[in-house]
Amino acid sequence: MIIVNDEYVTLDTLNGPMRTHIVRPAGTGRYPGIVFYSEIFQITAPIRRTAAMLAGHGYIVACPEIYHEFEPAGTILAYDQAGSDRGNVLKTTKELSSYDADARAALDHLKSRADCTGHLGAMGICIGGHLAFRTAMNPDVLATTCFYATDIHKGSLSKGGDDSLERAKDIQGELLMIWGRQDPHIPLEGRVAILARLNELQKKFSWHEVNGAHAFMRDEGIRYDPELAYSLYGLVFDFFHRKLGEGNVDRSRN
Repeated sequence: MIIVNDEYVTLDTLNGPMRTHIVRPAGTGRYPGIVFYSEIFQITAPIRRTAAMLAGHGYIVACPEIYHEFEPAGTILAYDQAGSDRGNVLKTTKELSSYDADARAALDHLKSRADCTGHLGAMGICIGGHLAFRTAMNPDVLATTCFYATDIHKGSLSKGGDDSLERAKDIQGELLMIWGRQDPHIPLEGRVAILARLNELQKKFSWHEVNGAHAFMRDEGIRYDPELAYSLYGLVFDFFHRKLGEGNVDRSRN
């Protein structure tokens, strides 16, 4: 058993302060670090629970507020049409360079922590899956999990679009790519384009397509599939343990 605690840190970025939610094992020791990106709604209750689950398996988890330059610190968008509309507007308003600078700030924070081993990974859901994919372009990222990463196949992230498929050549670590076949945001032709590019580049990755709709991992709402989520989290934990190692957990403090 690993009990977790949480805190907030404010990181300097190209476009102002970025509040970042840190969830970590409560016991003393050093642990690998994971940058975990939310959906367009920022750090909602389901995202906090997923971060706690990751931390409970022995990781320091940093969750940036991805729209920090547009919304006050602590803003959470609702899982409704207004929240979706606002999140989608900001997704294509933010500069690509700002997304990338945010990633570097979060990685540098984890590396600087005395309680981090320096072994770094990334994970994200929806837009967060795309941001995790771009974070994997940093050479010190050893392992990245992307859940139904939106917009990679369209190149439509940020103001002016993105170069994520082109820059996939910069990914040096291993990828775990997970998709829902019934997800309209990443249709078959989009998944095929991403798969073809990774194969063309001979990247190290595993690829999983399941019968799930968009947001099937989110433990709120009608699209949640608990059975799928349980099985896929097992893949995630095995992957991160294999690639990032385990921390020297002092379980006597838990």
